[in-house]
Amino acid sequence: SLGIGRVTVLRRVRVACFTTGDELRSLATDTDGAPPPDGCLYDSNRYTLAALLAGLGVETIDLGIVPDEPAATRQALREGARRADLVVTSGGISAGDADFVTRAFHEVGDVAFWKIAMRPGRPLAFGHIGDAAFFGLPGNPVAVMVTFLQFVQPALRRLLGRVDIDPLTLPARCLSPLRKSAGRVEYQRGVMRVDAGAIVVESTGKQGAGRLSSMSSANCLIVIGAE
Repeated sequence: SLGIGRVTVLRRVRVACFTTGDELRSLATDTDGAPPPDGCLYDSNRYTLAALLAGLGVETIDLGIVPDEPAATRQALREGARRADLVVTSGGISAGDADFVTRAFHEVGDVAFWKIAMRPGRPLAFGHIGDAAFFGLPGNPVAVMVTFLQFVQPALRRLLGRVDIDPLTLPARCLSPLRKSAGRVEYQRGVMRVDAGAIVVESTGKQGAGRLSSMSSANCLIVIGAE
């Protein structure tokens, strides 16, 4: 109706993701809540990342589970960088003997920063592999979600051309006692609501980084300053 026959658009951002760990097992249609084999875990992080990425409208390239092996890790990082604008990994980013993502990333990419004064999510890495950006997220389920929401999601919003980049932050009155150690910003999981015109928040309970239920019960993060 305006006589405009051509517009400029951006293609969807491509994100390649994979998880690492010999102990991980993908979900199958016949698991039905069965416990994994001894010494193994179901790979919840890959499904969590897929859901978070789907909510942003990006094109996701699932590279699966990569074994704890240096060559396989380097190959997965290079393939992800070749096929996508952003590579996101989970696990293997600390400084342990089996944390091959850290070593492989330093070998094939340019590291901008590694390790953040936050909890959960201290072993977070960012940099570039060729033309692709890279985020190495921790392996704990809650740490994956928190670091994604605080770092990966704002970066993707920027790549998508959006202006509402940073997470919405609101002051609230806390109804629960909170405990933390000094030195790191802490993101505890909470339930926020409006009570008599004021925003109040309560903790979801135990806050272990492996306690996925603390995140699924929450509708917000309670941000507590470093000191």
